[in-house]
Amino acid sequence: MHQAGEMREATLEVPALEKYGEAVAVVPEGEDMTLEIRLEGLHEGILVTGLVTTNAVAECVRCLDSFEFELQVDFQELFAYSATQADSYTVVDDCVDLADIIRDAVVLDLPFQPVCQPECFGLDQATGEKRTEPWSGPESEVLDPRWQALSELLESKPPETTK
Repeated sequence: MHQAGEMREATLEVPALEKYGEAVAVVPEGEDMTLEIRLEGLHEGILVTGLVTTNAVAECVRCLDSFEFELQVDFQELFAYSATQADSYTVVDDCVDLADIIRDAVVLDLPFQPVCQPECFGLDQATGEKRTEPWSGPESEVLDPRWQALSELLESKPPETTK
């Protein structure tokens, strides 16, 4: 506190306080997280730099299989000794509270459209089964009977005009 140039490093093992994320990729509540933290004293506050390593659970957007992956997220935030702005973080009772910063960093780094593996071919349109090879070309298109009359109009020849 109030010693510019002072630095401390720590590695912490903590559980996720809540479920992070709401979409197809989440970090479940209670999941172990490893935090590598560096605290640096500055004139105006404490600069916190960190790396969060945890496991996330996701559902592949191509084949709908569930899978786990390791997530590593960097963050950096300045905790001021006195609050000067409404959105700034402050040092309270010689402590910095990283819960909101970690949640925001993890949620923002979760993939929007996770894929179980880069060569995932997705589901077959006809059977709904997982594909083992890439789509090979146009499949026979089954026309909805409600559109049959329209397709007949498009296929018919236009009437010839006489001059």
